[in-house]
Amino acid sequence: MKENTAINAVQLRDVSFTWTGRSPFRLDIEDFSIASGETVLLLGESGSGKSTLLSLICGVIAPEQGDIQVGGTRLADLSSGARDQFRANHIGVIFQQFNLLSYATALDNVLLALHFAPERRGRIGNPRAEALRLTDALGLPDSLVINAPASALSVGQQQRVAVARALIGAPALIVADEPTSSLDADAQASFLDLLFAQAKEANSTLLMVSHDERLGARFDRLVDLGNVAHVERGQAA
Repeated sequence: MKENTAINAVQLRDVSFTWTGRSPFRLDIEDFSIASGETVLLLGESGSGKSTLLSLICGVIAPEQGDIQVGGTRLADLSSGARDQFRANHIGVIFQQFNLLSYATALDNVLLALHFAPERRGRIGNPRAEALRLTDALGLPDSLVINAPASALSVGQQQRVAVARALIGAPALIVADEPTSSLDADAQASFLDLLFAQAKEANSTLLMVSHDERLGARFDRLVDLGNVAHVERGQAA
């Protein structure tokens, strides 16, 4: 029998992280993985450790122990600066608050992702044309994308700009932090249709965190964070 050598998009084993801030806690994850190309919805209530888990996967913070691999790369083998570069090249992040530059146009916000990601930039012949292709596919007219500052866009329009920024250059992994929390049911459905279509076209793995289990039917797999991670409050190093 031929051995399966497929590399997971995300793999965490025996990971522990302690937050020593104002409300200390300890997060322990024995084993959590996401297959390449899989779409996963990670459920958890407020304070359950969802954002901490995303920060670990993205290399924003480092665990005290354990192994985290993204696309076969061990994050522990990278310096802090190398982790930042790896994240820029291989992970597209959709933030809950979008984190757009309010004074810049939608187009400039999308293209900004490529300034720090030469590998993503190298996959695109014409960055401006690709940015406009993505925003058009996401339902934003060129005139708005080119001319209007992000501050003049509606919440829904800003959300679509954030998605285009995460998708440009076809990063292997898309991470979305509660991106539908401010949308009604119809807007949620429309947003997910667009997100899934564009992620599929880019052959990207999708990890989205939410507290809304009704979204689970759209994903390949629904994961309750409480089944893969243990959070202990009041535990500081």
